[in-house]
Amino acid sequence: MRAFVAGLCLAAIAFGASAARDPFASQKWRSRILVVSAPTLNDAGLRAQRAALGPVRNGLAERDLVVLEAVGKGPEATALRKRLKLPGDAFRAVLVGKDGDAKMVSAEPIPPQTLFETIDAMPMRQGEMQKGGRRVP
Repeated sequence: MRAFVAGLCLAAIAFGASAARDPFASQKWRSRILVVSAPTLNDAGLRAQRAALGPVRNGLAERDLVVLEAVGKGPEATALRKRLKLPGDAFRAVLVGKDGDAKMVSAEPIPPQTLFETIDAMPMRQGEMQKGGRRVP
């Protein structure tokens, strides 16, 4: 779990350099993004989302899904919230497609199964699964 959280922090640091422009520019057409926004590190929704995602890292990687956290009031968090029009005082989880558009917004942590089903139903993902020789569920 510590390695997973460290990976999230590295993703947030790498993201910081491009935050002034488009927060999703470096990932557009390469990765889907799950933005997890919370007012503090102690937010129950943030803790629950992290706990839910920890055991399914392989599923995240298979679907080209990266996780970015917008926690607190720093410039990176503010840029993500502004881009997605999210409140700074409440938990939100937002699934962003490879095209940079929000596909799902939730005020509660999103269960991995729901994320995977939503992504797997996307036309782009269907094409990825067919090209990769993987069976479409």
